[in-house]
Amino acid sequence: MDVKTFGEQIIENLEKVIVGKRQSLELVVVGLLCQGHILIEDVPGVGKTMLARGLARSLDCVFNRIQFTPDMLPSDVTGVSIYNQQKNSFEFRPGPIIGQVILADEINRATPKTQAALLEAMEERQVTVDGVTHSMPKPYIVLATQNPIEYEGTFPLPEAQLDRFLLRMRLGYPNINDEMRIMGDQQLQHPLATLTSIASGADVLQMSDAVRRIFISDAVKRYIVELSARTRQSQDVYLGSSPRGSLFLAKAGQARAALHGREYVLPEDIKALAVSVLAHRIIVSAAARLRDLSSDRIIQDIVNATPVPGGSFETTKGKG
Repeated sequence: MDVKTFGEQIIENLEKVIVGKRQSLELVVVGLLCQGHILIEDVPGVGKTMLARGLARSLDCVFNRIQFTPDMLPSDVTGVSIYNQQKNSFEFRPGPIIGQVILADEINRATPKTQAALLEAMEERQVTVDGVTHSMPKPYIVLATQNPIEYEGTFPLPEAQLDRFLLRMRLGYPNINDEMRIMGDQQLQHPLATLTSIASGADVLQMSDAVRRIFISDAVKRYIVELSARTRQSQDVYLGSSPRGSLFLAKAGQARAALHGREYVLPEDIKALAVSVLAHRIIVSAAARLRDLSSDRIIQDIVNATPVPGGSFETTKGKG
């Protein structure tokens, strides 16, 4: 099976649960292929949690859900060591962060101390409890949800936390026909109840390895770095994208190219992903906020203003 076929099968399975949002589902598969974490940010009721649960159902992987609340402690996430009197030693009881597909529901309702418990797990794929390090199984992906509208009882994610997400995406409201179809599909039972796994963790690792081999030319690499550099130079941006943003944009570009059946990355792949990968990594300046400029709009303006490289982007290897 190639990456394009794998991606189409995952998307088709997810479309049984999430109707009319193929572009958003493609972003989810891009994140899966990169084994990168995804922040799903949108208003209540549009299917954020269902999307995360649907992805977990589509994969034969260990799925854990964490419902974040303000009174949650870091040990509730990472796990805790408990003394076993019979064995006369401490035993580690793993927390829900240790799994393969993790749903961090309403992540911004956790306190900063609890949010910090996710940092090591998301970046280094491990957790350290009482001085002992426990590695995560592979593949490992965190899908976090948050409501950007409701601020009461929430704690905004710090920049260090946001920077660990490969991409941020939104679902948005369905159109009239799609919403009517949703009503019909859920009249007797939720489609999630009949959703079956169509891939394993080994399949994900195999596809991820194939994505890393997608060719990316120096011209496209320079284009990515120029986009990141312009976020640091923009008058509307207080803090620009980190080098991690450039690295993640390149990885996401490779995944998108593979999903479209190509063995090389085009500038169009980067343009299509720039807002999702870079917008949550910048801090909008106070002057830009007064003008109602969003981070998405700023990144889109930078993409529009940056010259697209020309020429051939295919590898010369094997073309003869």
